[in-house]
Parts: sequence; structure tokens; C-alpha cells
Amino acid sequence: MIQQTSKLPNVGTTIFTVMSQLAAKENALNLAQGFPNFPSDPKLIEMVQQALRENYNQYAPMPGALILREAIAEKMELLYQRTYNPETEITVTAGATQAIFTIISAFVRPNDEVIIFTPAYDCYAPAVEVHGGKVVPIQLKGTSFSVDWNEVRSKITTKTKLMIINTPHNPSGTVLSRADMLELSSILENTNIILLSDEVYEHIIFDDAQHQSVALYPKLAERAFITASFGKTFHNTGWKMGYCVAPKALMDEFKKVHQFNVFSVNHPMQIGIGRYLKNPENYLELPAFFQRKRDYFLNAIKDSRFTWKPSQGTYFQVLSYKNITDELDTEFAKRLTREHKIASIPLSVFNTYKEDHKLLRFCFAKTEETLAQAAEILNKI
Repeated sequence: MIQQTSKLPNVGTTIFTVMSQLAAKENALNLAQGFPNFPSDPKLIEMVQQALRENYNQYAPMPGALILREAIAEKMELLYQRTYNPETEITVTAGATQAIFTIISAFVRPNDEVIIFTPAYDCYAPAVEVHGGKVVPIQLKGTSFSVDWNEVRSKITTKTKLMIINTPHNPSGTVLSRADMLELSSILENTNIILLSDEVYEHIIFDDAQHQSVALYPKLAERAFITASFGKTFHNTGWKMGYCVAPKALMDEFKKVHQFNVFSVNHPMQIGIGRYLKNPENYLELPAFFQRKRDYFLNAIKDSRFTWKPSQGTYFQVLSYKNITDELDTEFAKRLTREHKIASIPLSVFNTYKEDHKLLRFCFAKTEETLAQAAEILNKI
């Protein structure tokens, strides 16, 4: 055996894989991993099929098909009143995770510090560590998942290269407010810190709230990458299609890495999505679509022993089980899967010090039939 030292010695199997494998083994309802169990819009499927028939089957341009980049620019202008040049400031990626990894690859050097807010999507920290950077975690507070902006100020040093934010937030389902974004803008002003804003759930936000995109804030946008996901938006996570936008100077550096780790992504899907985006209703109707699912699920479990604050965004609902048991969330999640045949995600695994607030995350991007089955199980616990 050759001798080698792992660059990621502390990385094991993700909780998503663990819980999904357990769900499959136990034949349990899987509300753990975040994917819809209903089909994409047939109109989108037909547009992709048409692109296949039209022979868009060779390499796309490195930054993405122009029709799609132009449609993204139009969407950013419509939603956030900010202009991104489709030629120089938009790149289509193999999902948002690839965009995030490429941003970190392009800018983080050994010993650079990167601030992330925990609980955090689990791709952030390993991407920083594999490039020799140092993760500086800031734990969101309690069960409200609020940001202590004074703590953020205290964690910034001369070594801080990058800060990663995520709104709407996975796994908590909370969103950053306008006041939060103004605080962040004030903190980052007069620094050289790059902001990475993970906005993959931008179209899944509830109760008539407006998504507070970084694009709405000029002083943030001028230093920021925004990453987004068509897989999350259009119910086709297996397509692995996303994009990022940023000012030209930042995007130039991104594309230097992108061209060598991916070069370009699925061409016919880009054409199909580009045509589909031409009708804004295809994304403007999504908040109401997913809010109906959230409300159906919460109404169905209203008589259960779980408690909650309704999700503000994403297609995840966090439920507290503090009235049921004192078990660790990791153990209770596994017991629910084995004994009650429903799988969820325990939140402690994403926290800085594995703080356990007795919270489980359930995905409600499911058919009403599936949600009704889930509610029947949860109501009996």
C-alpha cells in the first residue's frame, strides 16, 4: 500500500447519505434528502427534448449558452433591478455546488480565513479546507437562527478572504432580513473581503416576503458572487444545473478555474432552460406553489406533539421534538427511521460544536399523498 495523508481527514459519509441509506434499508418514507418526488413541468421537458432534436449535443460555450445567460440577466434585472452583463458576468455551472467549489478554488489560498455561518450546508467547509484555508465558523443563535453581527465584526481579521452566507437558509428555513443585509454591507465596506451568497432557494420564500438578494445592495453586489440552482428551482436536482453571477473582475478569475475543472455543462438542458425562463411566470409562481405544500404539511401535523415556527423559505420545515424525548437528535432521527418509518435530518451535525436543540429537518417538496403519509406517522409519535 502506498502511504498518503488525507487532505480531508475529518470528512466521512454525509448525514444525507447516512439517512437516505437507512431510509432505503428500512423502507421508510424519505423526507431527509432535499429533492422533490414530483416531475418537472412537461413544458420544460419538451423544451429540452426539442433542443436535443435540434442537435444542441456538442460542447456549449465555456461560460454557458448565450440564450441562457441572457435569460438569467433578464431575470436578475426583473427581480433585483441589477444589471449583469451576460457576456462577462454570468457563468452557467454544473449545479450550485460546483459554482461554490470553483469560487473557493479561485480565491482561497493556504491560511486564508473564510467565515461561514453554522448550521451550514456541508460543502462549504471541506472546499475551504482542501485548498488550505481556515474555516472561521459563526454559530447562528438558538432556535431562531439569528446572526450576532457584533460577533461577525469580532471574527474579521486581516486574513479574512471570504465570507459565505446562505438565504433562504438550509437547513433552518430562515431568511436574512433587509436589516441583516444592511448590517452586513456596513461590516464589509472598506474591506477586501469577497462575499459568496448562496441563493439557491431564492424562489422558495413565503408569506409575501421579498428575497433579500445581495443583488439588491450595490455595496454588497460589487464584491459578491451569487450562486443559484435550476435543479432546486425547477424540480430536477438530477440535472445538476446552476449558475453564478459576479462583477467582471471577479468572474474573470472564476472562469480561469471553471474552464479547467468543468469547461462547460449540459448543452441541450441550457437551451431548454433558457427558453423556459423567457416566461417569468415559470419562476414567479414558485413561492405560492411551495407555500401550499408547507401549509398543507403543517396543517396535517397540527395535532402532533412536535412544535415549530413555519419555514420562511426553502422547502424544508424544522420541527422541535423537545416535548417528546430528550434523546440526541442524531439518535432520535435514526429511531424514527427504524421504528416509525420516516427519515429526517438532525440539525446538530451542522452546528459548530454539535449543539443539539432537539430539531429535525423534514423536506416538504413532496406530493400531497406523501405529505399525508408523513403526517399520519408524525401524529402517532
